[in-house]
Amino acid sequence: MDARSVIAAVRDGRGLSPEAAQWFAQGLADDNVSDAQAGAFAMAVFLKGIGPAGRVALTRAMRDSGQVIGWDLPGPVIDKHSTGGIGDSVSLLLAPALAACGVYVPMISGRGLGHTGGTLDKMEAIPGYRALPGIDTLKSVVAGVGCAIVGATGEIAPADKRLYGIRDISGTVESIDLITASILSKKLAAGLQGLVLDVKVGSGAFMPDAESARALAQSLVATANGAGCKTSALITDMNQSLGHSAGNALEVLEVMETLTGTSVNEALWDVTAALGGEALVLAGKAADMDRGAAMIDNALETGRAAEIFGRMVAALGGPADFVERYPDRLPSAPVFKIVPSPRAGFVARVNARALGEAVVRLGGGRLVGSDRINPSVGLSGLAVIGEEMAAGEPIAMVHASSEDRAEAAVAAVLAAYELSDTLPEEPPLIHERIGPEDVDALT
Repeated sequence: MDARSVIAAVRDGRGLSPEAAQWFAQGLADDNVSDAQAGAFAMAVFLKGIGPAGRVALTRAMRDSGQVIGWDLPGPVIDKHSTGGIGDSVSLLLAPALAACGVYVPMISGRGLGHTGGTLDKMEAIPGYRALPGIDTLKSVVAGVGCAIVGATGEIAPADKRLYGIRDISGTVESIDLITASILSKKLAAGLQGLVLDVKVGSGAFMPDAESARALAQSLVATANGAGCKTSALITDMNQSLGHSAGNALEVLEVMETLTGTSVNEALWDVTAALGGEALVLAGKAADMDRGAAMIDNALETGRAAEIFGRMVAALGGPADFVERYPDRLPSAPVFKIVPSPRAGFVARVNARALGEAVVRLGGGRLVGSDRINPSVGLSGLAVIGEEMAAGEPIAMVHASSEDRAEAAVAAVLAAYELSDTLPEEPPLIHERIGPEDVDALT
């Protein structure tokens, strides 16, 4: 077998066999496949597709191109993945809440991508936190604490790391086949027994319309179950920021306020509980989603999730007193500006993507891969759809490193909000559930 024959088979619509996928993934990992061949493969998949069986084959092959973690734990190993959004800090609440319910969570997360925030960047806003500790430390912390939020090292799915970079420069990022294999190969390499997916839809999501979000959710659920991991998905709303804050340290601050009960964001809580309920059903810890969500509620309300979060932070190099002293431990920006409502009215629409891009331009994300992130900058106090505003009342607050950047962000936020004289219909938090039973016909 060689790269040309694999590429030709996909190009000609003959699909991708398990043997071809295995050969090609190994070639990506050990450099026996050139960049040109990787680009040609990605374009062939983009144009012709590889079908449900090909997705499973490519996912398994890229998973097996590196180390697959094995576990010997007294409870199920479960994780969650989000396709990316604005103000979406669910992972930071969900991992310790699941651990408090007797589930082990090796949450291998990513950095911000484009206008969306990254879980890893948020955790690195905590001083001293080691987001790339290596597999041995990951296993030790998960066994001792119950969860660990870390990034993937070169040992995990190296074929995906190579193909991911090729997709970016070859114009094939949008391929659902390649998105599916990329997401799942890294997750399944963590040795999971169950996975819950949060597929975002709306103005701040990579999938802005219901049809494309549903197609991605169906592909992910069908492929993960086909690869042997029990998986379900919720399609959740991203027509506005999920949290009241967008920006790394600001989102961690909001998470800590929610964990400690200081100030609870109900939307953030409700999405966390819904995803957690699904995860606990997959883990065999709850009979149905409602009972599982109630277990997550209890873990958050009693402070058990906060205690586990603190232990995880300390185990990975962060402050031992983070839960007690988080306002003092997180960095803050030197410039603070209010974004005043231009008139009275109701918040009718929000361009969530524009809010994410405003955070990136403040320095809270990356315009190019080599950019350093400023963890302190971002937006807080974001008004939500349906909220009534008086003229001059704050729509949001900007946290910036300079006056110039602050002024630019104020203008961007004002442009992202649309007001109306009538009360609009609020979008639902959860649009749809896709379970294994919903994709059986697709596999």
